[in-house]
Amino acid sequence: MRGLGTIINAGAIVAGGILGLLCGRFVKDRYRETVLKATGFAVMFLGAAGTLAKMLVISQDGTLSATGTINILISLALGGLIGEIIDIDGLLQRLGLWLRHRSGSDGDSRFIDGFMTASLTVGIGAMGIMGSINDGIFGDYSILAAKAAIDFVVILAMTASMGKGCAFSSVTVLVMQGSMTLLAALAGNLFTEGMLHCIAMTGGILIFCVGVNLVWDRTIRVANLLPAIVITSILSFIA
Repeated sequence: MRGLGTIINAGAIVAGGILGLLCGRFVKDRYRETVLKATGFAVMFLGAAGTLAKMLVISQDGTLSATGTINILISLALGGLIGEIIDIDGLLQRLGLWLRHRSGSDGDSRFIDGFMTASLTVGIGAMGIMGSINDGIFGDYSILAAKAAIDFVVILAMTASMGKGCAFSSVTVLVMQGSMTLLAALAGNLFTEGMLHCIAMTGGILIFCVGVNLVWDRTIRVANLLPAIVITSILSFIA
């Protein structure tokens, strides 16, 4: 059944959020800060590892070289410009405000930050992109099932430190991964190996930026960099 992987993933996020809320009641504020920083560093390393795994290539003579750097540079610069014009970050914040109101959490000052940070952490990674494409083309949801287990732990830790807004990132995952699964099912032949390679590299960099925002004060509007994934796909297809 195509789309089952996204449903499993969203369910794992909700479960992690519920457990995180229960655990968060017994965690002191200074413990929450430590958990948040530790999660941020873990997310940074996950993003960096995902990018470097695709970027670094060992040639036959044993030398190490980097590929796709120009593609990534152009994609992030142009994608960031488009994202700022559209203001995707603002749109995501308004969605967070709507969810906060609909869930009766108007008094929760941490809701929107938690929702946005968690949404970007679990919504734009290489596993989510690759898993959705595999699910859409082949009906293989194994990657998304593995991602669900990871997201369960990540959202549990985030919710314990940032509040229940993190659990609502399940909505973002349903929309983003569901859309990618549908697109892959309709136009799977357009996804080349090189395109998937570049998408994974760019997604890893965005995940790294999310980690930076977790460790330090929010300085990067990561949502406004999301068009870079579309740009890198186009550049890869043209090349």
